[in-house]
Amino acid sequence: MYISEQLKKSSIAEYLLYMWQVEDMIRAYQLDIDEIAEHYIPRFELEPEKSVELIGWYESLINMMREEGVEESGHLQINRNVILLLNDLHLQLLKSPKYPFYSAQYYKALPFIVELRQAKKNKGEAEKCEIETCFDALYLVMLMRAQKKSIAPETAAAIDNLSKLLAMLSEYYKQDKNNELELE
Repeated sequence: MYISEQLKKSSIAEYLLYMWQVEDMIRAYQLDIDEIAEHYIPRFELEPEKSVELIGWYESLINMMREEGVEESGHLQINRNVILLLNDLHLQLLKSPKYPFYSAQYYKALPFIVELRQAKKNKGEAEKCEIETCFDALYLVMLMRAQKKSIAPETAAAIDNLSKLLAMLSEYYKQDKNNELELE
């Protein structure tokens, strides 16, 4: 909760990846708030009142996951809404002549996005917007690194391009939230 609040202000991309981790952590504990309270939350060494707040936050996420049917996979609507907002901003940035560096980074990343989307299509997965495809790739590599799995140099190069695109988008999102972004 505390980390997510900080990340939401500083980097929406990091916030989203963090929230996806939270969803997976909750799944790892089989959506059992008692297990999370007993085995996960103590790792943070919080004051008792902060622990109670954090337990409440996880409990509300668990309830949302159950209500939205994402107990085993998928993402909460609050996280899907972030993707929609970022994708809308992405499309606006591409249309605006004021952001040529963003467009340039997009075109560097585009071959990788196309390749990833095609691979997902070949697996029979539902088509996702380009921005969600980028996040999926980053999250997968993040999980691979956490598991200490090797990453091919080509994959690392692709992730570098996708990361740069999402970092730029995240910065423009922050500017947009502060009414500092002129798209027209």
